[in-house]
Amino acid sequence: FGAMAGSVSRVFAALAPASDFIYRDENESGRGDRRPTPRQPIPGREVQVTGSAELSAPPDRARLNLWVSSRKESVTDVKNSVSRRLDYILQVTRQHGVKEENVTVTKDIRRVENAYHMEVEVCVIFSDFVKMQNVSNLLVEKLDSSVTVCTPVFYHTTESLEKLSERRQVCLVAVENARHKAREVCRMVGQAVGRPLLIKEEDTKEWQGQTEETAEPEQHAGQQRIGSATVFVTSSVFISFEIKPKEKGRKKT
Repeated sequence: FGAMAGSVSRVFAALAPASDFIYRDENESGRGDRRPTPRQPIPGREVQVTGSAELSAPPDRARLNLWVSSRKESVTDVKNSVSRRLDYILQVTRQHGVKEENVTVTKDIRRVENAYHMEVEVCVIFSDFVKMQNVSNLLVEKLDSSVTVCTPVFYHTTESLEKLSERRQVCLVAVENARHKAREVCRMVGQAVGRPLLIKEEDTKEWQGQTEETAEPEQHAGQQRIGSATVFVTSSVFISFEIKPKEKGRKKT
């Protein structure tokens, strides 16, 4: 799965005017130096940010259906006519590395008036979409109109959908995006991010198919079908972080 950071929604930071440091009195320390001592985080000093993330899962399988039909006066002739085309289809799938368990053949024969009509459906499952397109193109090119090569159907296996259904993953990405945003804001004003005071998931959505924002007008038909079968999950969070003074590095003695 892929992850994309959302755009900046809103940022609110509150800085108290008080000094970030307190100083020890010379009499208290017993020494002539006045070294600053970090003050504990001041209540009410916080930075509020939103973060969002989107994960998408394109389909991982394609189903290509083919129909072979023939009509002859005798059963033998109709079977021979269909078998020649069926054998060629199965040969092409084997040559492209398709395993037998991913090919299903269903045969149907019936009488129509004084002739025999036979139809064979071949269902081929692909995990390699380029290979699927090559097989489809070759069969369209080599076989006549008695063979129908259907439009491929893209879908998800159960395993891929189970991975995407874990919305906590996209929520965690959104939280990390919000933390990064807060860190950059505090760095800009010379402060540091402290512990989170509030974490709230404001919205989560899941849908299938491209939106107007994600669709590409110049996509090819195959890419559009893959996009239409892609599942998207989004999450947006609101987090309030404590602001603390930025600690200066100690010099080595």
